[in-house]
Amino acid sequence: MFNRRHFLQLGAVTAAGSLIPETLEARSKGEIPAPIAALKSMRDQAKPITRDERRSRLEKARRLMAENKMDALVLPGGTSLVYFSAIEWWLSERFFAMVLPVKGEAFYVSPAFEEGRAREQIGNGPLDGQKAEVRTWQEHENPHEKLAEGLKDRGIAYGRVGIEETTYFVYADRLSQAAPALKLTSGTPVTAGCRMLKETHELELMRLASKVTWHAYKAAFESLKEGMTQDDFEGLVSMAHQRLGFRGGAGVQVGEYSALPHGSIAPQVVKEGSILLIDGGCKVEGYCSDISRTFVLGKPTDKMKKVFAIEHRAQSAALAAAKPGVPCESVDAAARKVIADAGYGPDYKYFTHRVGHGMGLDVHEWPYLVRGNRLPLRPGMTFSDEPGIYIRGEFGVRLEDDMVITETGAELMTPQSPSLEDPFGT
Repeated sequence: MFNRRHFLQLGAVTAAGSLIPETLEARSKGEIPAPIAALKSMRDQAKPITRDERRSRLEKARRLMAENKMDALVLPGGTSLVYFSAIEWWLSERFFAMVLPVKGEAFYVSPAFEEGRAREQIGNGPLDGQKAEVRTWQEHENPHEKLAEGLKDRGIAYGRVGIEETTYFVYADRLSQAAPALKLTSGTPVTAGCRMLKETHELELMRLASKVTWHAYKAAFESLKEGMTQDDFEGLVSMAHQRLGFRGGAGVQVGEYSALPHGSIAPQVVKEGSILLIDGGCKVEGYCSDISRTFVLGKPTDKMKKVFAIEHRAQSAALAAAKPGVPCESVDAAARKVIADAGYGPDYKYFTHRVGHGMGLDVHEWPYLVRGNRLPLRPGMTFSDEPGIYIRGEFGVRLEDDMVITETGAELMTPQSPSLEDPFGT
């Protein structure tokens, strides 16, 4: 998801029959720009989440289940399944899930032909893959009946069962048909209740992910040349991430297309005086970075510098407003006031989106820094801090760094960008 815009753009360019970008051709010849060639791998700094850490997550989940009067939690493929079990499983028409009762051992429902792979992955998590109960189903069978039977065997023929929020509707619908006496409810109070408060190890991984992306961006910026396309520059960002030991990338928007917050598929070429907005990141042991930078090749106009200065103040205002106990919406309001008071209002006219989103195993997850969200901030919550000013037909400026709530306030995981000419403080 961190590079979703890049994939969209790349697909459109490929469909249009674009030539292979110069940077990819250079990579095939072993020609790497000097700033990128100088990067050293940071891979050895990433330490995986341990089994004991995942066991403590299961214990917390059960406490939250009890508090929310939930008898079991169903976790199909996705990042919540990874968070609790270390199992990486995609959502498909074939149902797979971990089922966590509030009391007793978890069990799994798996396609029969996938049992070996399932047990292998279960063994990477907090439970023994060989001893775990895996209820298998053949292709002609109904897996949701297997799920209902497993719950019934644990005394849960009635009661409330939480469903992970990203679950396909068809999964929940078929479970309700297989076990009509159960009341299905949102599992979000449990999954988000655990995931939105990051432990020390999680924060270390997120800080590393942000550091990796920051260095990749810096090396790519130092390799930028006139005549490059947005695909060329995206190639530089991806190459830099690879040199640092991780897969990552960024979407790139040039000139007037920088005024579109999520970009355009239109072909774009960098010229002297072009403004560029880049947005992307990487994953370290599954944990995301999400960073945006705006800069100019050459000299920015006075208007560009003025808008950048407003944007910088808005990002700083959001950071200053973020403190334990403060409602999430107050952070958005602080940045929005700076931008509106500077003449780029009212409301969403130029600053067209919320100021930030929660982050972790998903690049967008609970909670959100948006008007109407009165959830109090707590230490360990992590967010993007990304106000933006977008002037259609001219240019846009967005600064985005990843932010963690501390005991006394908040801090960014990467240095703020000082200027359009020198976005990394070199």
